[in-house]
Amino acid sequence: MFSRRKLIGSTVMATSVLPTLGWGKGLDFQPRGSVGKLERLPTLDLESRDDFNMSYRIFVNGEVRKAAMDRAISILKANKLNINAEVDLKQAITLFENDPILATNMHSYVRGQQVMWSQLRDAIYANGDALMAEMEAADNTGPGKLELNPRMALPDYTKQEIHNQPGGYVGDEFAGHIYYYGTNNFWMGHNYQDEMHIKLAAETPIPADGKVKRILDAGCGDGRLTMALQERFPDAEVWGIDVGGPMVRFSHMRANDLGNKANYAQRLAEDTKFPDGYFDIVTSFLLFHEVSAAANKKIIAETARILRPGGVFAPGDIRTSKGVMTGYRQFFNWWNTRWNYEVWMLEHIGTDYQKVFTENGLSWDANEKTRFGGSANAVGVKKA
Repeated sequence: MFSRRKLIGSTVMATSVLPTLGWGKGLDFQPRGSVGKLERLPTLDLESRDDFNMSYRIFVNGEVRKAAMDRAISILKANKLNINAEVDLKQAITLFENDPILATNMHSYVRGQQVMWSQLRDAIYANGDALMAEMEAADNTGPGKLELNPRMALPDYTKQEIHNQPGGYVGDEFAGHIYYYGTNNFWMGHNYQDEMHIKLAAETPIPADGKVKRILDAGCGDGRLTMALQERFPDAEVWGIDVGGPMVRFSHMRANDLGNKANYAQRLAEDTKFPDGYFDIVTSFLLFHEVSAAANKKIIAETARILRPGGVFAPGDIRTSKGVMTGYRQFFNWWNTRWNYEVWMLEHIGTDYQKVFTENGLSWDANEKTRFGGSANAVGVKKA
């Protein structure tokens, strides 16, 4: 087993010294090559098992979930409740908690993920020496920069195994690798070439004056949105930050491998260390539902500080409307919070983001490109 203490022994600031891979293909660990942007899993056996896990996830999210929703509707009708109306969370738990069909849906959803994580983690650790050598070789090369801060104090809210990922985002030296391949499974085959992140980058609104010199991707995870933003705005200075050192380390290595000059830093989204008014755009993908409500308010305040007047804040998981919290939705969110370790989901749903935006001098608008039914991603513009 690899020593976790080997990960980051001192703060590193890697600068751009070569225009492409820099560290040489000799350390680019690709035992089965790549398909476009996707480095294949190290064995055919693992790839086959991962494909089965993904197919199982599709089945659970499709047929099994439909059966659970139908069952929820029948329970609501039996209790003479409006199936399209808001249902109190405690009432939803009481109605659905012990139903075997709803329990099968939730149990299958969680256990499928746990099997997937376990198989991926075992394979990654089996190749730990080669993968660690690959990251170490990339640390001090470009084209982008890497900053690691191993002595940074980690807030308690960050030390969660979100989605049951072993070690979470901060507790495993290969968190970036595990997250990258695990989320490929989550997206059920639709993001192998970073398609979702490229689409989100294309939909990111820009300031009214059209000036885009600096962009921040807060809570960047495995760095795919950061890279997609750099591709859309090749002349801009683009940063991805994440509390997880292993996450930004993986992101930097992958960006190098693909010749992308995006920069990465291990920093807190509520304490970015960037100057006032530095960025034209601040965005994120799946940050706010994985952060405590108290931290979210600090993050939005920090975002307002580092945006220039007229700058745009475009978070990917703050919607202009939460929609009707039907009985099934209430129950699913509770189960997801309790058993799938989406620890902050209920706090996220309960936060009045419009109020937080306006309190920090941000407008509250909708990104029409991301509209889904009556709801769209929220957009805030910093007032002059």
